[in-house]
Amino acid sequence: MKIAIDTSPIEGKSSLQHRVRGTGFYTKNLIESLQKYDSKNAYTFFNRGETLPAARLPAGQGRQELPKDIGIVHYPYFEPFFLTLPVFNENPFVVTVHDLTPFVFPQNFPIGIKGKLKWQIQKLALKKAKRIVTDSISSKNDIIKYAGIPENKIDVVYLAAGDKFRKLKIENLKLKIARKYDLPEKFALYVGDVTWNKNLPRLVEASIKADVPLVMTGKTLLSTDFDKDNPWNQDLVKVQKLSEGNKNIIRIGFVSDQDLVVLYNIAAVFVMPSIYEGFGLPVLEAMSCGCPVVTSREGSLTEVAGDAAFYVDAYDVDSISDGIRKVFSDTRLRKELSEKGIVQAQKFSWKKTARNTIDTYKYILER
Repeated sequence: MKIAIDTSPIEGKSSLQHRVRGTGFYTKNLIESLQKYDSKNAYTFFNRGETLPAARLPAGQGRQELPKDIGIVHYPYFEPFFLTLPVFNENPFVVTVHDLTPFVFPQNFPIGIKGKLKWQIQKLALKKAKRIVTDSISSKNDIIKYAGIPENKIDVVYLAAGDKFRKLKIENLKLKIARKYDLPEKFALYVGDVTWNKNLPRLVEASIKADVPLVMTGKTLLSTDFDKDNPWNQDLVKVQKLSEGNKNIIRIGFVSDQDLVVLYNIAAVFVMPSIYEGFGLPVLEAMSCGCPVVTSREGSLTEVAGDAAFYVDAYDVDSISDGIRKVFSDTRLRKELSEKGIVQAQKFSWKKTARNTIDTYKYILER
């Protein structure tokens, strides 16, 4: 079987580059895992509408066009308000839809007339897919509800943390990273974007109320050149205003994966009280590193965290604050959550992700 995978999310000039940590992480790890665990199928890679530099492809792969004898095309990304899928596709194709969060909370993600038009085009293209892969049961239910896709056409394939996310011996690393980013001795950690569903204004308020230093990573957090009147950016405006002049709210922006692994290892607690998630990869990364997790029960988060997290009410600042304070100050609880988290994270692997994705390809070809 010959399978072509669109590598647009890991192409530097792609319109999807702003989501590289999520969509790009998935695309890169999926390609590497399929090549590692699948010896029966042949894979080729293309960048829809652009020429892909060979350096962006996995080792040993050169610049390639989409061959005509392809059995399946896999688009490992989907953006409802961008034209990321071709309306006309000669080959049977699979699409990975990570989440449809903006449709769950339309009042918080206004899309406008152009957005509505693009969604109708994208939805038409999506319905032509032979199979749809998604990250969680929660996202599967949203695809059924908002895109009108039959349940039996959707496969849930869980993600996993990268191999680099693991528990480390941190004595020297802690001092190095603390100096590099001017960090306090003990802190809570947040990793991610600043979209409305991330619930960051409440997180910042809760951290201030708990009197716990909060270190926040994510490129957007330090952005200055953005439309402050755009409804999608209002939480970023609020977070920047709340953290201004507060030494306990430390926004360090983008960090490399290497530094991020150390941050997970040295943080007293990882906090992500999201209002909604299609998966919640940072929760799994934190658990893989032995970092105790405080999160909410919204969206897919209970699917990912199981019984290995301390759960709070995403809509209640006091609940979030109490959760942060309790885990931050309780050594025994942190140890318990750390141990449970490592066990929980081991339930997810890229080997499983690859094999379940291959099962989706097989299903299409057999029919």
